[in-house]
Amino acid sequence: MTRRLTLWIAALAALVLVTPDALARQDAPPAQGAEAAAPETPEDLESPRATMMSFLDAMGAAPPDMATATQALAMPPGADASAGEQAAARLLGVLNRIGEVQAWHLPDRASAQRQDLERFVFFPQRSLADHRDLLSAGAQGQIVLARQADGAWKFSRATVEGLDALYGSVESVERKLGADEAAFDPTLRLRRMMPAELRGRFLDIAYYQWLGLLLLIFLAVVLDWIVQAVLRTATATRIRKRGGEVEADSIRKAMRPYGLFAAALFLVGTVWLLGLPVTAQRVVLVAVRLVLSVAGVWAAFRTADLIGEIFERKAAGTESRYDDLLIPLIRKTAKIFIFAIGVIYIANSLSIEIVPLLTGLGIGGLAVAFAAKDTIENFFGSVAVVLDQPFQVGDWIKVGDTEGTVEELGFRSTRVRTFYNSLVTVPNATLVRATVDNYGKRKYRRTSTSLSLTYDTAPEKIEAFCEGVREIIRTHPYTRKDYYCVYFNNFGAHSLDVMLYCFHECPDWQTELRERQRLFLDILRLADRLGVEFAYPTQTLFVNPEQREGEPAPPPGSDFDDAARTRGRREAAAIMAQQAWRTRKPAPEQLATSAQATGDDASQIESKVGGDG
Repeated sequence: MTRRLTLWIAALAALVLVTPDALARQDAPPAQGAEAAAPETPEDLESPRATMMSFLDAMGAAPPDMATATQALAMPPGADASAGEQAAARLLGVLNRIGEVQAWHLPDRASAQRQDLERFVFFPQRSLADHRDLLSAGAQGQIVLARQADGAWKFSRATVEGLDALYGSVESVERKLGADEAAFDPTLRLRRMMPAELRGRFLDIAYYQWLGLLLLIFLAVVLDWIVQAVLRTATATRIRKRGGEVEADSIRKAMRPYGLFAAALFLVGTVWLLGLPVTAQRVVLVAVRLVLSVAGVWAAFRTADLIGEIFERKAAGTESRYDDLLIPLIRKTAKIFIFAIGVIYIANSLSIEIVPLLTGLGIGGLAVAFAAKDTIENFFGSVAVVLDQPFQVGDWIKVGDTEGTVEELGFRSTRVRTFYNSLVTVPNATLVRATVDNYGKRKYRRTSTSLSLTYDTAPEKIEAFCEGVREIIRTHPYTRKDYYCVYFNNFGAHSLDVMLYCFHECPDWQTELRERQRLFLDILRLADRLGVEFAYPTQTLFVNPEQREGEPAPPPGSDFDDAARTRGRREAAAIMAQQAWRTRKPAPEQLATSAQATGDDASQIESKVGGDG
């Protein structure tokens, strides 16, 4: 908790230091060349006299008309209504201690125009006895009415920003008339409850206000923890009831910004109770609203990730892999939309006008379009991939020189994990133009090889061997039964070659390798039982060959062929009679972890390597 409290204080301190400069830039007057139709000046703000009387009448009403009173104050940009009401109460407190305001002490409209006035200092005027009383009491500050750009007269911004200090310096002076200003300002009641030692000031903020700010931050941190804990438990329970699955760490990350959002919302609703000076309160509120906006965008981002993870887990349990491709794309689209909305809200919290920025972007739109040509092309490439579906996540594809397994489809590119375990990023525009060879769409996986027998192998053994291999293919669990070729088809340089051409119906390369191994091992067992030997590259030199003695080989006939084939099938059947897969088809292959290899219970991982076609 100490660390969170430190982070909160550091963030607010940094924003307090940075924000005044930004706000000062926002308050800069418009350029002289800018021309705008000035609105008609309200009658109750047409002169210093009218503004003062309008303010006093509004504050003297029962109940006080705070809306009209705050209209007479030149409030800094970004200040909220509570800041205006507090400033009005403090201004009334100072005026009540001066005494009755005489209208003739202030210029009317005609007098202001005749003297070409831009500002009028109402307090202090040393010629007035009541003013001298406050000055002798140590009054710090001025009350100035200034003519605004629209022609209206208001209490100047400098006056408003200095009211807290001015009121504090004359608060001990007895009121001469009017109602107690603390009656309609709870911050003044809180101020009077504080001992005099805590009313001292540091950086124009009272000590008790510093302590109150730290207390509010501490309570915000506690609220942050509570909201996170409650939402984590409630979210996990709801997901389980709906039959969803998600990691506990994902829920924790998703709920973290909600706690920050609740803490910032708490500060927005309570910081006004401290009665901070207008400038300080404005800076703090801007900082807290910025945190609130960022936390809201962050929470939306995390929620999109959490919902995406839930749907991705559900998609993993379906047969179709189209949803595996579509859900990450939808999640990215939602996050881009959240980012765009978040930028608008964050700009609004900083009182930044977004329309001029968009206008400037429109002027440079052509340059942006040229610069983003490749990005736009890749985006439409991703749309074409989603609509055309040349591949899905997990498919083994080959695009040009890139070959591997599709891991992710993004807006700009597709990520392919190669069989060297490197990650290749392929622009989506390339996928639209290039030829995509999707090995993942294969129903069958081919095995084509040559079985080399020695030259002294008898013809009947070759016939028996070929028929035995055919029987193995017809019986194996993953082999294609309607198309295969096993024939003696070539006299090689050092062997009699038997062509083996067959297919395995396997979902992945690991299962294909396992079944190919099973097939080859059974072929070896068949060769051993038939007495067939495999050749290896040799060269034999005959010197003075002698005539072969003995009976010549019998000519082939139907009985000879049938007997050889029967023997081959019989030996193949004997090899496979006791195999475990005769009663139950083996499941597709899955790579085991090192713990599984020793019998421990651990989750299996799926291979991302491939093989030849």
